[in-house]
Amino acid sequence: MASRLEINFIRLLSRCESIASEKRVETEWRLDKYVGALEEMLVALRKSLSKPTPEVLTEYTRKVDFLKGLLEAEKLSSPTEKALANQFLAPGRTPTIANERMPATKTVHMQTKARCTGEMRDELLGTELSGKGKSETDLRNRKGLPLDERQSATELDAVLQHHHNLQEKLAEDMLNLARNLKNNTLAAQNIIKEDNQTLSQSMRQADLNFEKLKTESERLEQHTKKSVNWLLWLMLILVSFTFISMILFIRIFPRLR
Repeated sequence: MASRLEINFIRLLSRCESIASEKRVETEWRLDKYVGALEEMLVALRKSLSKPTPEVLTEYTRKVDFLKGLLEAEKLSSPTEKALANQFLAPGRTPTIANERMPATKTVHMQTKARCTGEMRDELLGTELSGKGKSETDLRNRKGLPLDERQSATELDAVLQHHHNLQEKLAEDMLNLARNLKNNTLAAQNIIKEDNQTLSQSMRQADLNFEKLKTESERLEQHTKKSVNWLLWLMLILVSFTFISMILFIRIFPRLR
């Protein structure tokens, strides 16, 4: 059973999706406030003892992020920027409430894309720049002949297709850039890992060499001490032998008178 917090979260999320699917005026403030409240409730859900499964939490996060991205895209000034921003939005994968056949965020996403496409068409035809809000029917009435209308429609489709191709190329370039960055990062990590292993081996070898040098120094010191001791005893024996020889020589050969 869902907790009371999760039930309130689902109700507010469904309300936000319903507001997002409607055509809103610039002074509309409810969606901003509701999305902020959704973020707070999502944080509380993650910390709750009776929190949903990780898959459900991931889906909730996906839908809240979609609504945040939708609000940020609507604040952009250019229709082209709005359309490009909407291309990168990721709607939810499952319905929020049981009576939905298709996830509401996916429906909102398609409506937003269609609205951005219409705004781009109006901008290309000059209706938005004129600020008079004239419809496409009035524009066609001013064009005159049906042949001109067909040419304008063809040119418009070509321009829209060109923009679509540019967006696809931009997305592909960004994907390739991200892939190259990932490969370069992995290669740098491997190089750093190999360097760390080489450095560790060098440090271990240096420690072994230091231990060997210390052992050899101790042995050399002991050997030096032994050599000095033997030399000292040899000199003492030699001096003693010389002294005794002198005494014997004096005794055997007395001084001449």
